Amino acid sequence: MSEFSDFCTTMYALLKPILFALSPEQAHHRTFQLLDLAAAFPPTRWWMRKMFCLPEKRFEKEVLGLKFPNAVGLAAGFDKDGRHLAGLSCLGFGFIEVGTVTPLAQPGNPRPRLFRLPADEALINRMGFNNGGLDALVAELKKWRQKAPKNGPIIGGNIGKNKATPNESAVYDYLICFEKLFPWVDYFVVNVSSPNTPGLRELQEKEPLTRLLNAIQTQNETKSTPKPILLKIAPDLTDSQLDDIADIVRSTGLAGVIATNTTISRADLQTPEKEVESYGMGGLSGVPVQARATAVIRYLRGKLGSNAVIIGVGGIDSAASAQEKLEAGADLVQVYTGLIYAGPGLVRRCLEGG
Repeated sequence: MSEFSDFCTTMYALLKPILFALSPEQAHHRTFQLLDLAAAFPPTRWWMRKMFCLPEKRFEKEVLGLKFPNAVGLAAGFDKDGRHLAGLSCLGFGFIEVGTVTPLAQPGNPRPRLFRLPADEALINRMGFNNGGLDALVAELKKWRQKAPKNGPIIGGNIGKNKATPNESAVYDYLICFEKLFPWVDYFVVNVSSPNTPGLRELQEKEPLTRLLNAIQTQNETKSTPKPILLKIAPDLTDSQLDDIADIVRSTGLAGVIATNTTISRADLQTPEKEVESYGMGGLSGVPVQARATAVIRYLRGKLGSNAVIIGVGGIDSAASAQEKLEAGADLVQVYTGLIYAGPGLVRRCLEGG
């Protein structure tokens, strides 16, 4: 374990300054180009799996009625369009969440819209559900299912609404995504907690959220084998709002929640305030949201008992921070920003405890 960690740390320490010299979106695209290229050739694909994957029985976990190769997943937003599953599956993830997808393709918010805060090991993003649309994602998932390796990662589908769709019509966007994605994903996540689509978080209020989730559950129950549906929530909810979330999970029969999305808070950052202000609006992710996400998990576990699944996400950058989420009550965890700062060896380190 130590030799692997030392090697990955050294290699990523050499690569990271090059990537960080690029804009965050450029670095994201260049990284995927390299990952896709490596995954396309059997020798390099074998090498990546050898380095990063731990296909061992001891790491398997049964959650949501599904057998996960391990408990560490990739959060939604990293591969919105499902175009990079071959490469990502070589990095050891137990599950990968694609999306957030919307019925129609949309460009998202104007650039620049993604910013690094290295002093805080954080990101600010206001991407705005940029994606190629539902049909494009379905096409990629069809191709993936034909070549997916045995014991490959579980695939989740994170669904949202188009920016132009008013909230009173949002249910139709979610139902369209649910219906078309149903044959191709293993579980669903309803995203009403991104701060980057105007008015979206209003759907977290108890009455509209209950209506939305009941509509999706009604559609789910028409299937011969319904699939697990989870709700992704914001870390900025008050305790009374979290109480409402717990009530909604029970009343709608949801499988559980993903806690949490990005935060709109800018409290206690090491990055100078003027610099942070210059980046403007957006969701903050990474180490600054770590403690709040863990607190939300612990609170919800106390309210929900053992009857609902909680997937913990927010500031996981090490085995210790992943374990913190699990001890707070999470059944599974997801990484995103930590992968950017800690490198591709993060999943294996989380599993091995190093």
